[in-house]
Amino acid sequence: MATIYTHRDSNLRKTWFLMLGFFLLVIAVGWSISYYVGNISILVIAVIFALFMNVGAYWFSDSVVIKMTRAKPVTRDSHRELWNILENLSITAGLPMPKLYIINDPAPNAFATGRNPEHAAVVVTTGLLAMLERNELEGVIAHELSHIGNRDMLVMTVAVVLVGFVAIISDIFIRMSMFGGSRDRNGGAGWLAVLAIVAIILSPIAAKLIQFAISRKREYMADASGALLTRYPEGLAAALEKISSYQAPMKHASHATAHLFIANPFGGKAVKGLNALFSTHPPVEKRIAALRGQS
Repeated sequence: MATIYTHRDSNLRKTWFLMLGFFLLVIAVGWSISYYVGNISILVIAVIFALFMNVGAYWFSDSVVIKMTRAKPVTRDSHRELWNILENLSITAGLPMPKLYIINDPAPNAFATGRNPEHAAVVVTTGLLAMLERNELEGVIAHELSHIGNRDMLVMTVAVVLVGFVAIISDIFIRMSMFGGSRDRNGGAGWLAVLAIVAIILSPIAAKLIQFAISRKREYMADASGALLTRYPEGLAAALEKISSYQAPMKHASHATAHLFIANPFGGKAVKGLNALFSTHPPVEKRIAALRGQS
């Protein structure tokens, strides 16, 4: 299954660029704050935090995401069929078997996480297990294994932690601008107003840019690679139809982790117009059509 690894090296480079961009962004914000309050130690703290969060995002982002989604580990005895599907498809894909987790949620969904195939995990919801037949479930698991083989989940998971930290930095800056001491140096007050506005809009823009950098094409590629792995595209196509027909959002859906899931965790309603440009997922109808050779 050569296509599963097509963009592995590209995604590794993308992750390093993402972490470098985050590092420079935090330093810029730290410098702005330190300049305004006249305390260089704030810049030093920002640099240390940026280094710490980059290392933490790489090594521990999968654990953070699993805790955020409230996923619980699965054993062979508790979910034998699901375990066997993952084990068999992992062997076929030439990948180590990922850890397996489950989220107690009636909304059907799934995602993969981890920094590399040796430290990966596949997470599914109870709703997915209840709704899908075996061949459909195989299609979903194959899709997630494709993300693992292609290293998609590394850049996707690191993005969750880094975007969250950018939001925290922005919030700190806004609070300092409102309540912290200031100094008037070369129009420092004017700088404060400008930087406060930048800080307010920084978090959502950073999140969207990261989502665009990850690219929605990864879903099409994972669909194609997953179908090649199972040799039954209709299984995944039928699964996507069922998943998208479920209208209720996940109980603990989060914008920070939304791009990880195989489908939009906020419900299956179609996203149209301008909102479609900012969607973390390509239209389900197009994905299904591609799987069925109709596009």
